[in-house]
Amino acid sequence: MRTRVLRPVVAAALTWMVAAAVTAQERPVPTAPPTPAQAPPPADQQPPVFRTGINFVRVDVIVSDKNGNPVADLKQDDFDVSEDGKPQKVETFRLINVSQTPQGYTSRTIRTREDEEIAAQDENSRIFVFFLDDYNTRLMSSMSVRRPLVEFISTLAPNDLIAVMYPLTPLDAVVLTRNHQGVINTVEKFVGRKFDYEPKNDIEREYVYKFPSETVERIRRQVSLSALRGLSYKLGALREGRKSIVLVSEGYTAMLPPQLRAGIAGMTGVTANPAAGNPLAGENSVTEDRVRFSAEMDLQDELREVFAAANRSNTSIYAVDPRGLSTGEFDIADNISNITSQAALNSTMDTLRTLAENTDGRAIVNRNDLARGMQQIVRDASAYYLVGYSSTQAPQDGKFHEIKVRVKRPGVQVRARKGYWALTDLDVARATAPARNGPAPAVTKALAAIAPMTNHRFIRTWIGTGRGSNGLARVTFLWEPLPPTPGTRRDEARQVTLLATTAGGDIVYRGKLPMDAAAVSFDAKPGTLDLRLTVEGDGGTIDKEDRALVVPDLSIPEVMLGTPRVWFARSAREFQTLSADLTAPPMATREFRRTDRLLVRVDAFTPASAPATVTARLMNQQGGRMSDVVVTPPIAEGQPYVLDLPLANLAAGQYLLELSAMSEGHPPVTELVAFRVQS
Repeated sequence: MRTRVLRPVVAAALTWMVAAAVTAQERPVPTAPPTPAQAPPPADQQPPVFRTGINFVRVDVIVSDKNGNPVADLKQDDFDVSEDGKPQKVETFRLINVSQTPQGYTSRTIRTREDEEIAAQDENSRIFVFFLDDYNTRLMSSMSVRRPLVEFISTLAPNDLIAVMYPLTPLDAVVLTRNHQGVINTVEKFVGRKFDYEPKNDIEREYVYKFPSETVERIRRQVSLSALRGLSYKLGALREGRKSIVLVSEGYTAMLPPQLRAGIAGMTGVTANPAAGNPLAGENSVTEDRVRFSAEMDLQDELREVFAAANRSNTSIYAVDPRGLSTGEFDIADNISNITSQAALNSTMDTLRTLAENTDGRAIVNRNDLARGMQQIVRDASAYYLVGYSSTQAPQDGKFHEIKVRVKRPGVQVRARKGYWALTDLDVARATAPARNGPAPAVTKALAAIAPMTNHRFIRTWIGTGRGSNGLARVTFLWEPLPPTPGTRRDEARQVTLLATTAGGDIVYRGKLPMDAAAVSFDAKPGTLDLRLTVEGDGGTIDKEDRALVVPDLSIPEVMLGTPRVWFARSAREFQTLSADLTAPPMATREFRRTDRLLVRVDAFTPASAPATVTARLMNQQGGRMSDVVVTPPIAEGQPYVLDLPLANLAAGQYLLELSAMSEGHPPVTELVAFRVQS
């Protein structure tokens, strides 16, 4: 009897990921109501209109000639589509051809989840995620594959969206970006760890020195394949059209040969494994054959879960085997027979072929010219047809329904998604239900500033404004380096170049801020400033960002608040030190622990000499009032209002601090400070 093993251990490893975050959106059938009709343009300028609805299905179809080149002159009548063997009427039809950057294209920075979703909806932007499977790639293979990957990324158009993921990368850290150089920097640091059991984090330490190497290999395999499933669901939630995962891996092993089965994975040598020096161990063994058969069945089940998730999400997996031409899976030093080594090599390559062939991708295996093979990935994503139809069956059974596409022109190759998962009655009810009233726009905006998925993966920044001299505003900018996401490798931020210009192009400030001087202040006139942040590491520029800053006019006769400044302390003595130091720069982080104690300072400005009345209250992430917070008035003129907020009584989650200032005869003003409490 076959059994699933190590699920508790794998579940612990998967706490690094957030695969369930997109479960509710795993079905690719559109659910949005039809868009209101508008007056059509002239017939010669009218673009194709794609309908949407509960039972409307869209299929991307790749049609190529015998040389693999796209066929781009087909018409709607050339396509026959069937669902579960029943013909369907093609209602919408469009050729997607994104081989060139659209004219007048301007790069836009992706800062939030909403930015990512908007960018992903642009069908002229191809989507590629590079899954660097370090658990199943040897060190030398990872070094040799870096250059082909970098060359591949360098050929992509500026508007293409790309990202990098490792098996232990949390899904919220996988951010589609147009910063191709940043992705190249990550790829250039790809280090394979196949059969290298040195732990790199706390989770790996939990099992590397406790379990046999064969157990550790199963854990790594299950973590890697689970990450692929989660990534597929994430991409499916972003866009229904074609997405591509470039899986860099040497494939997946069902069972280690006896020579590599150490009693403890972190130990090596004959002491750890008596069979290590016997090249014939396990040969012609009935027991070995039975165990191998069971292990291969488990592996096939795991692969099936991955390509089922990819099909649900209309995501293609392109498997790139960095080993190139090889005669065996194992090194000569492993003392494994050629027959066993060759069989293991074929088995691992077959796992890559299985994932690729069942997701309309391609397996680039057993070849030294990886760059040439990867060119087909771009061709597949560059030219395809979007075909849409209203299902005559209108299924609401939650089951998988097969789609087949046939082209009437002879001599062409046709590839299309395998099918889709229908909605259930409950899904339909949710999709057609009236939208719920969400939090106020100001609350949503404040929470977006602390969204866990942003493009600020190298630094965290804070920008505040206060009253300067001669009617100017005082702008303060500071940055803090961010630690790398577990499972990723990247440069460390060493300094930031800040350029602040007016709308007319006049330079207000320009300078470099190294780590030991990560804060700067300068005066600026009220209005809009264009800020360009250039993050530099040891190897040069690693990230860039453009943002706009509205500098308020604090001289007008109204009640106004400066930007709230936040510090946190982890002991009473540390809090006293912060309270006494009015010159300490604020902290950019908005993530705290329950044991932390927040110190908040804010300036209030009034048109008269009478001081403002400042109040504060704590709110939940929906904007609901929780409790009032005591505000201490300034002890001297020109000093700020102060709040002391312990976090010990708050559960893990997101919160807001609402600061309000009022003065007689003037309308009140408010500022929201969002923060997150970790467990």
